[in-house]
Amino acid sequence: MLAKLEQISRYYERPGSEARNIVLDQVSLTIGEKESIAIIGPSGSGKSTLLNILGTLDQPSSGTVILDGKKTDEMDEAGLATIRNRLIGFVFQLHYLLPQLTLIENVLLPLLPVKDKSIQKINSERAHHLIGRVGLTRQIHQRPGQLSVGECQRAAVVRALVNQPRLLLADEPTGSLDAENASQLGQILAELNREQDLAIVVVTHSLDLASRMGKKYHLTSGKLHLSQ
Repeated sequence: MLAKLEQISRYYERPGSEARNIVLDQVSLTIGEKESIAIIGPSGSGKSTLLNILGTLDQPSSGTVILDGKKTDEMDEAGLATIRNRLIGFVFQLHYLLPQLTLIENVLLPLLPVKDKSIQKINSERAHHLIGRVGLTRQIHQRPGQLSVGECQRAAVVRALVNQPRLLLADEPTGSLDAENASQLGQILAELNREQDLAIVVVTHSLDLASRMGKKYHLTSGKLHLSQ
């Protein structure tokens, strides 16, 4: 087991009322090594909230998050940051590349805190390999303004993988792409899942992307259900 959500609820108090706005209601999910999981559901159903809780970017109102065998509610901020940086890579709907940096400089940003020169070298070599793997070798010294949206999003995927995470969390990664680029990125994510011994959890509106994952869940009314 790589990660687990146990009876996760997330709610917000309504000002001036004892009522609660319930976003997630007793959600449980187990993610094994090398699994690929898609979570689909309507806008506002709590998909991004679930992903943020899984990635320790948000805290549940109740329930337990377990990452690599450790309960996150027993960790301090430094511990959460460590496990997040070691275990998890993030890809969002917007690529968030820094406009003043080249593609390779953006990709290597997560390596800045790494002091071990040998690890830096290994991960830098990995970055160049992954850039070639997603078809961006010729664009390696270009800045984001010189790249297409699809190219920027592929670069963001490489940046998320440069530290060799075991779990990739992707929040609507194809949401800003046209159909051709969305299909291409979906294929790349599915192939990386197999090639990199990488578990993937993706939240998406795209049925095409969801169909490329090994399991598909629906999130509606705060409840998570496995699709047959």
